[in-house]
Amino acid sequence: MTEELDGWLERLSQCKQLTESEVQRLCDKACSTREVLVEESNVQPVRCPVTVCGDVHGQFHDLLELFRMGGNSPDTNYCFMGDYVDRGYDSVETVTLLVALKLRYRDRITILRGNHESRQITQVYSFYDECLRKYGNPNVWRYLTDLFDYLPLTALIENQIFCLHGGLSPSIDNLDHLRAIDRVQEVPHEGPMCDLLWSDPDDRCGWGISARGAGYTFGQDISESFNHNNGLTLIARAHQLVMEGYNWCHDRNCVTIFSAPNYCYRSGNQAAIMEIDERLSFSFLQFDAAPRVGEPHVKIRRLPDYFL
Repeated sequence: MTEELDGWLERLSQCKQLTESEVQRLCDKACSTREVLVEESNVQPVRCPVTVCGDVHGQFHDLLELFRMGGNSPDTNYCFMGDYVDRGYDSVETVTLLVALKLRYRDRITILRGNHESRQITQVYSFYDECLRKYGNPNVWRYLTDLFDYLPLTALIENQIFCLHGGLSPSIDNLDHLRAIDRVQEVPHEGPMCDLLWSDPDDRCGWGISARGAGYTFGQDISESFNHNNGLTLIARAHQLVMEGYNWCHDRNCVTIFSAPNYCYRSGNQAAIMEIDERLSFSFLQFDAAPRVGEPHVKIRRLPDYFL
């Protein structure tokens, strides 16, 4: 399997898609092998040093730029916080590269679930259409969305830094509540699993109604209480476009990291990744969009103009 994976990684690094049967084999191996996704916790432990990344959204060439800035696997350990697909032109290549890296270097890379790792969302946004265009049928979309059900919901770096895609939930006071969730399912429309993938920090105190139509907003008091009760120093999350690539909030109890530069090829934002060393000191690397010479211009359906 190692030799086969190395061959796939070589092709994927050149943005050459795997065949339908190869994607099926990759997904089956990642979900069924005991040491990989099925055995990982809802609160997956991660050791330092590690580099934490936010949304990449199918922007494959920018993912390569991220690796150029942060270092390639397995030389650098990574924790990706979801949203690998939709909006960008190369979601298939982006997510299969990350899954192949996970299978090849399972202890060196953690890939969490985002709200776009969902059957329903990917049919509204571009991933389903991309799979049909590139393979002529929805089978690859099915293989990958079935795999999404197995992705861990959160990660915990050295019992100190709590990583997840969206935010906190009023249904979850401590990490043991989170560990008890049955995550192997499509993302529900409500409830704690939904909240973890959809919620956002807010300037107001307490819990609020989210304009996204799923999850909640949560204030500084909520972040401080959650961190204190669980012995945490920081919540790291993704899910929101921030123009500098990262943004502190809640008196540095929470940080948003966004790793898709010039999001949707028109937002003009920088991207960032957060490097955490062995002493739990962290720094941010910012980067701009990679050159897109020769990239095909694919017409993508006009979509609702809010940032998931």
